[in-house]
Amino acid sequence: MAKKKTAAITGVGAYLPDYILDNIELSQMVDTSDEWIMSRIGIKTRHILKGEGLGTSFMGEKAVLDLLEKTNTDPMDIEMVICATVTPDMFFPSTANLICYKTGMKQAFGFDLSAACSGFLFALNTASKYIEAGTHKKVIVIGADKMSSIINYKDRNTCPIFGDGAAAGLLGPSTRGYRSMMHSDGGGGQHLYMKAGGSAYPATHETVENNWHYVYQEGQAVFKAAVSNMADTSVEIMERNKLTPDDIAYLVPHQANLRIIEATAHRMGLAKEKCMININKFGNTTAGTIPLCLWDYESRLRKGDNLILSAFGGGYTWGSIYVKWAYNGGDFSK
Repeated sequence: MAKKKTAAITGVGAYLPDYILDNIELSQMVDTSDEWIMSRIGIKTRHILKGEGLGTSFMGEKAVLDLLEKTNTDPMDIEMVICATVTPDMFFPSTANLICYKTGMKQAFGFDLSAACSGFLFALNTASKYIEAGTHKKVIVIGADKMSSIINYKDRNTCPIFGDGAAAGLLGPSTRGYRSMMHSDGGGGQHLYMKAGGSAYPATHETVENNWHYVYQEGQAVFKAAVSNMADTSVEIMERNKLTPDDIAYLVPHQANLRIIEATAHRMGLAKEKCMININKFGNTTAGTIPLCLWDYESRLRKGDNLILSAFGGGYTWGSIYVKWAYNGGDFSK
């Protein structure tokens, strides 16, 4: 009996901007301190994209080129591209289309997906269905956000948290394990959103003066929802797949807050060393955090490793994906 076809991540690439904003410099911009940020969030530095006219597609392009080079993949072989982002270069054309054009992926169709910090998981889950259906064999999923473009650096509730970055994963057919659980609840939107810039509140002098084009977050409400939902869905996907803590190589959590990450790992019964953590270096890059973790830890991963990817984001959106890793470290040999 033939095994069911599933999707596997067969390579990862990434890009981080050169400019690094550390807590010392940030404390000169807003009323905060290194001690305050580290004790409450766990972030030391974050990368910021500088340069006129450089948007999310610039970072996505760099991440895809890194991925194509590492995996020795012809851009003309890519059939589909999904870019998860809440900071597109513009409403249209899509950031995915711009990245396809810039990287020579002329045979691919592409589109953007918006699910905030859960964006990469939602995009990965969507792309996997094309692989499982047998209609596509090479799909790229990108998580990229230029959060500095929508952050108010006078708001100490948000500006210490976010950074810029992009990472991309190449998906291909496999018979290895893959299961997903996705959720959303629009009732949580009141606690984490950007009010203006869409059709409800188009840009006006008033919206700009009222700072409605920046991220607004009620920290306590979001923290409470993130801890419970990330932990619940991560434990549930373990139980559904009959996985114990010993079976799991790594939890790959969204990097929003170190305390949320630790609470999720604790609920899953995982030791800290089984938890991918780089929030201290990169901050919260929204859709970029999970693929950046995979890229950052790639050399430690081995073929057959069981990973639980877990995220929570504005909307609210949240979910978990169980994947079995498809290759050893940076070994892309067939």
